[in-house]
Amino acid sequence: MMALGGLRVVDLTQVMAGPFCSMLLADMGAEVIKVEPCQGETTRRMELEVAPGVSAPFLAVNRGKRGITLDLKQPEGVQILTALATTADVLVENYRPGVAARLGIGWDTLSPINPGLIYCSISGFGQTGPYASRGGFDLIAQGMSGIMSVTGTEGGPPVKVGVPITDLGAGLLGAFGILCAVRVRRVTGRGQLVDTSLFEAGLALSVWEATEYWYTGQVPGRLGTAHRLSAPYQAFHANDGYFTVGASNEKLWPLFAGLLGLGHLVTDPRFEDAATRLKNRADLEALIEEVTIQKPRAHWLAKCEEAGVPAGPIYTVPEALSDPHARARSMVQEYDYPGIGPMKALGNPVKLSRTPATLRRPAPALGEDTDAVLGELGYSGADIVELRRKRVV
Repeated sequence: MMALGGLRVVDLTQVMAGPFCSMLLADMGAEVIKVEPCQGETTRRMELEVAPGVSAPFLAVNRGKRGITLDLKQPEGVQILTALATTADVLVENYRPGVAARLGIGWDTLSPINPGLIYCSISGFGQTGPYASRGGFDLIAQGMSGIMSVTGTEGGPPVKVGVPITDLGAGLLGAFGILCAVRVRRVTGRGQLVDTSLFEAGLALSVWEATEYWYTGQVPGRLGTAHRLSAPYQAFHANDGYFTVGASNEKLWPLFAGLLGLGHLVTDPRFEDAATRLKNRADLEALIEEVTIQKPRAHWLAKCEEAGVPAGPIYTVPEALSDPHARARSMVQEYDYPGIGPMKALGNPVKLSRTPATLRRPAPALGEDTDAVLGELGYSGADIVELRRKRVV
């Protein structure tokens, strides 16, 4: 048994937020049927192509899914999608608001046909509000949600978070909303519309920054790696790289100061408690780095480990992926992709003790399961030949 075994999901999404959402459901056992245009979704043709029509970015967020092609601009395509939706528990789409309705596959159309359907819409700004019709891009959402204004070095320009955090955040929130709706449906028997967006994901992840502004009146700024409410809690420069330290409370600060040979700072009026350390963070950082720059990163990490002070290296991506803890937690996995050979994939970050996530199958080849899915919907071989002749599939 898998956690979401028996849950059928129709996936009408492309690129990042929607595919990430449905992939998480697939990892946990849901049957996800990815519906693509007949030419394939755009990420199949992105850089890092590993085979004709298959890019590494496409593989990264579409594993575990069955795949069909469908031209939703033709009436027969809409008819097939409607039939598929009547068999589904969940439908996920990330069209710009209004597009699904114009195609004849919106919530208002499909819900009466399948009252138990959970319809998840992930967009740039949500289905309502003055910006609903705008397109959704992670860069824009990071800027408008305030994330970029608090990212970067103090006094420097705003900086985008290195990972597409609002895209991935919206995907996570979509999966959360879907599972909430599944729970409600167990009680009521009825599905509902799940509506989330990149913009709201950015706002939701800014919970401490919003709180700082509301309760102090100060506009949160850029602090580099420093924490806006605690010190020392940031990265420091060793002579061969950077490492991070979390030593902001009254137990850890004396331990960290002591291992640096700076025990006298514990009684310095500038740093004697959390409030004064935060107020004088720049001075504290300078004094600490005068010491840390003299030794390699490994030296300070060993000292922190021995003293019980939380610390860690700042890894490159290859270093993070090769770390023994990442391997022990099954965060790096490998599978065979037909015609290509061994491929690497990130593991699922949620560990369930009884029904663990599994990498059951790679991302589908374009239209790999079209015939099988149409057969399950009652289409005959002759019907499928005719649909293919008309380029509906």
